[in-house]
Amino acid sequence: MKLISSIFVIIFLLSACGTQKRVDVKAKEFPSWYSSPSQSDSNTLYAIGEGENKAVAINTALSEILASLSVSISSEFNSKTQVSKGTVESYRVTSSKNINAKVQEIKINNYEVTHENDFGFEKYLVGVKIEKKRLFEGLKQEVDSKFSHIKLKSMRGNAIKQLESYQEDKTSIHNVQNILSVMQALDSSFDATPYVKKMQNIDKKYSDLLAKISFSLHVNRDALNLKPSISKGLSDKKFQLNSAQGKNHFRIYIYSSTIKAKSYGFNLARSAIDIKVKDFKETVIGSNKINLTGQSTQGYKIAKENVAIKLDAMIKKDGIAKIVGLGI
Repeated sequence: MKLISSIFVIIFLLSACGTQKRVDVKAKEFPSWYSSPSQSDSNTLYAIGEGENKAVAINTALSEILASLSVSISSEFNSKTQVSKGTVESYRVTSSKNINAKVQEIKINNYEVTHENDFGFEKYLVGVKIEKKRLFEGLKQEVDSKFSHIKLKSMRGNAIKQLESYQEDKTSIHNVQNILSVMQALDSSFDATPYVKKMQNIDKKYSDLLAKISFSLHVNRDALNLKPSISKGLSDKKFQLNSAQGKNHFRIYIYSSTIKAKSYGFNLARSAIDIKVKDFKETVIGSNKINLTGQSTQGYKIAKENVAIKLDAMIKKDGIAKIVGLGI
């Protein structure tokens, strides 16, 4: 009897649950400015973005603007059926081919947030716009500032110091080609030739000076196995290796002290490497100390060769300049 009563109670409860009204949760709707965003025109660029917070949402929207400019530039390039020879056209070809990846490096600062909405669920919505003219002027000011800084610099010191300075210049304008491409997409009448010539002038000065610089290597007996790796690292960077004299010739001194050891069946060669770079006045202009341990199960000689292999790997990873203690 108790069993029957329990069954009736369960049936009653299930029946009661079934009669409860189902509450429908209405989905939250996106604001109209987000679902139907403003379209860019000849004067203004618009974009929407979303992210976990306002800053991320803005970055997403700005990336959309840059992406649209990238498409515009690529489209312009692809529409060219014939490319004439010349400095500016060659620059346009190179720049346009790589624009999709590199335009994203450009920063947009003079934008305006037109709409924003904390949508909840870690989703923040924004709408941004920027006047093409303002964007163009901002980019031009940035490029002019870069070249003004270069112009104000004075070249002092030996050839290595000057080469370091040119290298800094090249690094500071590494994205100028991409900026010029965007400026041309914003204003088809913009002539990038003067800026392209300035970039080429810096490249030429760097290359001309590089061709004048030479090195010679001086090693002690214990460092003979390291000489090929240093030589190759310098040659790969287009430096001349000879025994020339004069203010543009530099000497690299490599001293190594290696200690034999054994550990867990391995032959070890623990090398303390001291590197100094001197100018024609014997003034030290660069230096570095490196400790490397070579190992082998086939004897000390192979372990010592392993030191050279590890140094070669360091040069490939960090660059020869860092290994010898120079900023070039």
